[in-house]
Amino acid sequence: MVTLYDVPAADLNDEVAARLEDRIEQPEWVQFAKSGQDRELPPQQEDFWFRRAASLLRKVADRGPVGVERLATEYGGAKNGSNRYVVSPPEHEGGSRKIIRVALQQLEEEGFVETAQGEGRRVTDEGRSFLDEVAGDVLEELDRPELERYA
Repeated sequence: MVTLYDVPAADLNDEVAARLEDRIEQPEWVQFAKSGQDRELPPQQEDFWFRRAASLLRKVADRGPVGVERLATEYGGAKNGSNRYVVSPPEHEGGSRKIIRVALQQLEEEGFVETAQGEGRRVTDEGRSFLDEVAGDVLEELDRPELERYA
């Protein structure tokens, strides 16, 4: 049986994002929101919301139970000290917690993620089977000889 650990993360996220487009809705404000304090502009990808939701689902399944703060740390980056002169060294800034929180709430409504009281969020059995099913389909489509042992 193929699991989410048996296929490359980028290929799995692409396929999960394509399947989530039918199941969740992109909020109207996403086109104006930055994905973190370290960014200057909002994301330019048309399917950013679905890619982020797919990535979140995979990360929660891999590292769960996990909270919004730890996920924001993973989606963050380095922010320079000043625009004109580099006065201070770059510091790490977290990603947008609103984007993460709303995407997780949508995944909860679909039944893929559940809240573990005091621990964060973890993937449900339905979410795990969804990811494993997608991973099996991705592995069949991939033409990579080094992954044949997992089939």
